[in-house]
Amino acid sequence: MAAPAAALPVEITLAEAGKTLVDLKLALELQAGPVVVVDASQLRVFDSSAVAVLLELRRLLRADGKTLQVTHWPRRLEDLMGLYGVGELLAP
Repeated sequence: MAAPAAALPVEITLAEAGKTLVDLKLALELQAGPVVVVDASQLRVFDSSAVAVLLELRRLLRADGKTLQVTHWPRRLEDLMGLYGVGELLAP
């Protein structure tokens, strides 16, 4: 049985980014296989730190030969990624 998707918290701002990254890395270690899934449906309050956390997760996973898949993107997060020009790296 596959591990469930890791979930982003309700809030990711600069204050929570470091802890969120650590928590997500631990949760993603439980997912076997080449694609690891993060559910963004709970994310409500965020700034550019959320984009930074996702990009760092992507970098870490790629170093291990894995792919990050984020599901249930908040529309504002998609917009923020486009603003920073990284939408293609984390495309939903």
